[in-house]
Amino acid sequence: MKIRPYGDTMGDGKIQLSFTLPIPYDAKGEEAAKEIARQMKLVDPQVVHGESLNEGFSFYILYGRMVGEVDTDMIKVRSVESPSRSKEDVEQLIAEKIGRDLVFVGASTGSDAHTVGIDAIMNMKGYAGHYGLERYKHVKAYNLGSQVTNEELVKKALEVDADVLLVSQTVTQKDVHVKNMVELVELLEAEGLRDRFLLICGGARITHELAKELGYDAGFGPGKYAEDVASFAVDEWLRTHQKAR
Repeated sequence: MKIRPYGDTMGDGKIQLSFTLPIPYDAKGEEAAKEIARQMKLVDPQVVHGESLNEGFSFYILYGRMVGEVDTDMIKVRSVESPSRSKEDVEQLIAEKIGRDLVFVGASTGSDAHTVGIDAIMNMKGYAGHYGLERYKHVKAYNLGSQVTNEELVKKALEVDADVLLVSQTVTQKDVHVKNMVELVELLEAEGLRDRFLLICGGARITHELAKELGYDAGFGPGKYAEDVASFAVDEWLRTHQKAR
């Protein structure tokens, strides 16, 4: 199926975009913004809003029209294949198939001071009506908070005999999240511990494809909740342990 963005009428290719420029807001600034849109291959770009942000900086919102189209049949995406179950179904599966508590240790690692992501997955109250892992029966959830070093995360995981490590990455400037995630995998491999844990990451710029490329078992982006993470963790634990038998 071939598609184009939808704006006013189906298939018109209309796109809205916004950005900041390091120049004052004036007629020249508006023209610079439109030229940037042209270099992005947008036809007939129009500045619909512009304003001064601070001395020497300006902000713009533009509309333009895309000429090309995208063939969705050609798009291949790697995604988590495990079905998402309800909290109750996850609890029942752990009780029946694993027979003991499943232990999760999670943190916002490195310099990341944000806990909203890891709290949404782990804290009892969860997020948007989706309870966190602390509320699950047959789950022990240890939330270490933010700015936790990879060494501290691994130390705690060994201390509590964890099954799953959860890594939340919110701060992503200059791809610092990639560097930090890679360092954790390298640390586990150097200590001969990589196969001991399921390794799951999440965050605004995390995809399952990126996670797999970096050596993780799964990655969850926006719109995913504790039940998605728990469902995958249980399925993967069962798969790997049944194979080991």
